[in-house]
Amino acid sequence: METIDTLIIGAGPAGLTTAYTLAKAGHGVVVIEQDKHYVGGISRTVSYKGFLFDIGGHRFFSKSREVVALWDEILPDDFLVRPRLSRIYYAGKFYAYPLRAFEALRNLGLAQSVACLASYAYARAFPVRDPKTFHQWMRNEFGERLYAIFFMTYTEKVWGMDCDAISADWAAQRIKGLNLFKALADGLRRSLRLKPRGDGGGGVKSLIESFRYPRRGPGMMWEAAASKIRGFGSRILMDRKFEKLSFDAERQIWTVDTVSGDGTREAIEARNIVSSAPIAELLAGLSPAPLTLLHARELKYRDFLTVVLIGQTPPTWPDNWIYIHDPKVKAGRVQNFRSWSPEMIPDETSTCLGLEYFCHEDDALWAMPDCELIALAKQEISQIGLMASEEVVDACVVRQKKAYPVYDETYLENVRMIRFELASRFPALHLVGRNGMHKYNNQDHAMMTGMLTAANILAGRPLYDVWAVNEDAEYGEAGFSGAKDALASTRLVPQKVA
Repeated sequence: METIDTLIIGAGPAGLTTAYTLAKAGHGVVVIEQDKHYVGGISRTVSYKGFLFDIGGHRFFSKSREVVALWDEILPDDFLVRPRLSRIYYAGKFYAYPLRAFEALRNLGLAQSVACLASYAYARAFPVRDPKTFHQWMRNEFGERLYAIFFMTYTEKVWGMDCDAISADWAAQRIKGLNLFKALADGLRRSLRLKPRGDGGGGVKSLIESFRYPRRGPGMMWEAAASKIRGFGSRILMDRKFEKLSFDAERQIWTVDTVSGDGTREAIEARNIVSSAPIAELLAGLSPAPLTLLHARELKYRDFLTVVLIGQTPPTWPDNWIYIHDPKVKAGRVQNFRSWSPEMIPDETSTCLGLEYFCHEDDALWAMPDCELIALAKQEISQIGLMASEEVVDACVVRQKKAYPVYDETYLENVRMIRFELASRFPALHLVGRNGMHKYNNQDHAMMTGMLTAANILAGRPLYDVWAVNEDAEYGEAGFSGAKDALASTRLVPQKVA
């Protein structure tokens, strides 16, 4: 049996970036992907009767020059620059996102606004000491009322758990740098047409105002990457999953038993394994059996489905998507695919909206027949006021398992124990990507974990601490942070550099 250099599990952004970097350098690579048709993982683009839609929405924006250069290298002529437009829907009204303080207070009304400000002042005067949960952290930062209106409902929809069970470090990552009084002051300056103050380390945190996007969706990027990987002489095996990964410590070789959808089995030998599969699935197939299997089984995931509604008239609103904070609506977010790219729609007049529902595989929403999900989505899109139910002429449903790792109060310790064992017993097993690391990664973060992993494999030693990848694109080299520090690090959610 021929022994290849590296076998990669999963053809999502992290796996394909690793494969592309290695294959381009002449390294022998085989990628196995469970999906029959699509590469890209959750970043794939699905096609239905000529309509294209994104699974979850993927903006192409990064502070990493290496990631941007790779995008341009793989897909040089097919990017659009799109404005970033999104709003929040709550209690029948729409709010700009990021929140504009004066608009929010005006929409809430005088009595509610005064109560929110009083609640904020009380929380700042009497904070919860050493906040452990998302609720406590957000309450300290914004007060109980603003937390309940603008943070609690959507967060609990996404994660399917009470905010008192979500770790505070998740809140610190997502909201760090926002300040209510600074936002109010910035809003006042804008209303008076004064130039907002620059960040300078102390300004208001803001989101990007535009982003790049492949003209036919993010899957266009990953289809191009797959084509180039094959062009380098490497293989991508679709409709293929692993059953067992056996490590021969004496030979330092992996044997991977794979199976295709039709039952065909193939064993592949490799010197390195790169996995973007969910950690629990990976460890269940490892041999010799890992000691931390019970820790892996404790890691939780959130599933996701999109109900796509198609109408014959274009939407009158320009948003890329709208966040649904209203507890009376089950949908968590609504995407407007034409605003991502006009080429996602096959004609000039149709509209294509995606209502996103967050769920678990074993709950009633996931098990609901497509026809009932479509009926629910039509009722809710009419309730929100974005499209009348009678305007819907076609629809479909797309399900995505394990879309988001769950960051509960135990995940940090579970992942820490797993990392320690894998590093000590299976040094040629590399974890990459969102599910592969059970770490909050945007697409560019996932790509960077793949690029750095490829660099480590090509060097034959850990040049980079892949776990240090964060949203500011500052990645520590092991020569500076040290292998001991890399293993001791416990913060798995990206943290802004001070």
